[in-house]
Amino acid sequence: MNYTIRPIEKKDDLAVEKVIRSCLIEFGANHEGTAWADPYLNRFSEIYNSPGNQYWVVEDEQGNIVGGAGIGYHTDDICELQKMYCLPEVRGTGASHELMRLCLDYAKDYYKTCFLETMENMVAANKFYLKSGFQRIDKSPANTGHYGCDVPYILHLQK
Repeated sequence: MNYTIRPIEKKDDLAVEKVIRSCLIEFGANHEGTAWADPYLNRFSEIYNSPGNQYWVVEDEQGNIVGGAGIGYHTDDICELQKMYCLPEVRGTGASHELMRLCLDYAKDYYKTCFLETMENMVAANKFYLKSGFQRIDKSPANTGHYGCDVPYILHLQK
């Protein structure tokens, strides 16, 4: 199956929220302390609409949003890989690798360091982040409010 990856548009906001909530339910993360409780889940086209902030969606051949990932500002030197979720039918297709490449290439233009937070039970995601060059660290460099995410990673970006 072919996928298109493109920057988010306003028409995608509710579909992206649906993908994220579906993945969070799948991994038992539909509770406070995770992205589940983020008040802006259905407003990504607004949130990721300034220099240093960008979100991409994965669209299938029928035009359905089946995944996405973004880069969000944290400090002048540090960004966060945010809300990287793909539905099961997209996993293993290479779409996640392309999303990661887009996110990190974009981040390199603005930041020196990228971090992310995930959960231990997202085993495949943890392996993917390590394979993508991230290093597991003891403590997140930010207070994102995602206290339910128990595994932080960091990547030093190079142009």
